[in-house]
Amino acid sequence: MTEPTLFPFLARLEADWKIVLEELNHIIGGKDQHGSTFQPWHETGLYDGQWDVFGLHAFGNKLGNNCELAPRTTALVESIPGLVTAGFSALVPGTVIKPHVGYTSEVLRCHLGLITTTVPTDCGLRVADTVHTWAPGKAFVFDDTLEHEAWNRGDRTRYILLVDFKK
Repeated sequence: MTEPTLFPFLARLEADWKIVLEELNHIIGGKDQHGSTFQPWHETGLYDGQWDVFGLHAFGNKLGNNCELAPRTTALVESIPGLVTAGFSALVPGTVIKPHVGYTSEVLRCHLGLITTTVPTDCGLRVADTVHTWAPGKAFVFDDTLEHEAWNRGDRTRYILLVDFKK
């Protein structure tokens, strides 16, 4: 886990996590006139199962229709210094993201837990030699250029807010 003092924005993410969860629940349960929905992660060879994302920012570009569905979450992530990418990530039960490394050492990745499995250890992320589990309202930062993998052996889909930001 990362010390919140190293990244002051973590405290605000954790303080406002229920706002983020409320908007996520609206997206999951709603029908949008723009056709905005979760999409499969584009690197399909990287995982077995179903890993879907709902982007808000992609490599510096704001995804307007999606941001309209999560305005308070969008404002929250846009307050993060050096924002590069942000969105919701859904990992369906039975899904495994294979060991891999990120593409650039210029960013760090933040995960904010939103909806997790009933048994926390059923769903996790290994970064190098450390295993993280997600908890609702708790955030952590990691370097995705270190080998990492994720899994969901749980009973329901795991949802997080994923944010990449410049170091």
